[in-house]
Amino acid sequence: MTGWLRPRQERQIKPKTAARRQRNQHAHRMKLLDLTLPTPAENLACDEALLDAAEVGESGEVIRFWESPEYFVVVGYANKVVAEVNVAACEVRKIPILRRCTGGGTVVQGPGCLNYALVLQITDEGPTRSISTANRFIMERSCSAIESALRTPHSALQVQGHTDLVIGDLKFSGNSQRRRKKFLLFHGTFLLNLDLALVSELLPMPTLQPDYRQGRDHAVFVTNLGVQPEAVKTALARTWQAHATLKSIPSDQIAGLVREKYSTPEWNRKW
Repeated sequence: MTGWLRPRQERQIKPKTAARRQRNQHAHRMKLLDLTLPTPAENLACDEALLDAAEVGESGEVIRFWESPEYFVVVGYANKVVAEVNVAACEVRKIPILRRCTGGGTVVQGPGCLNYALVLQITDEGPTRSISTANRFIMERSCSAIESALRTPHSALQVQGHTDLVIGDLKFSGNSQRRRKKFLLFHGTFLLNLDLALVSELLPMPTLQPDYRQGRDHAVFVTNLGVQPEAVKTALARTWQAHATLKSIPSDQIAGLVREKYSTPEWNRKW
């Protein structure tokens, strides 16, 4: 993505060697940010601002955790609100509807839903070189981390669709990706103790469904893991070897994104 390699050089790089090299690079670079901001707009803006800061060289790779203290609905970048959200139910409950900068489906956010965001460098030969290889690389690591947190046999957890995590055949994590020239943002949710009845109340059946869903209603498709968020955070931070804390955040960029984007109907209701 960010340059050209001579064909002979590219053929000499073995995939396993490239993946191992990038993991070693992560070990020296990855920073940890455990930060929940006060509002849904600020939390969505923070993920995007971290990507933007890395892209312009103001920061680097980071893993962030956050959990919204209030309920809200967030649609994927290309989702149509009227098709993917029960707007009337949200209005009755005064639950805001926002749009994120990445693709994927619509989700309910709130207490009991742990979010994480990864900002990773894109390399020409490593596992982040394309959308599909990055999906596979990150999802395999996330799956292993959750297995360690749950102390669950490998066969119980699987990656389904492109970026879903399931236990048995029940989904507990959805993820999406946005790519810039030098860095990517990969973020997602872990259902730990969310009020799942709200999912059925606020979201109709999605217009696009993965094959493994087989038309199931929300009530028999999603599940909570029932573990404490600290267990998941610890497992993911260890997997990504993120031990050093990110000491500053791009506050001005976050405020700008909130003001110009995430708090505006032009963005949140654009489709």
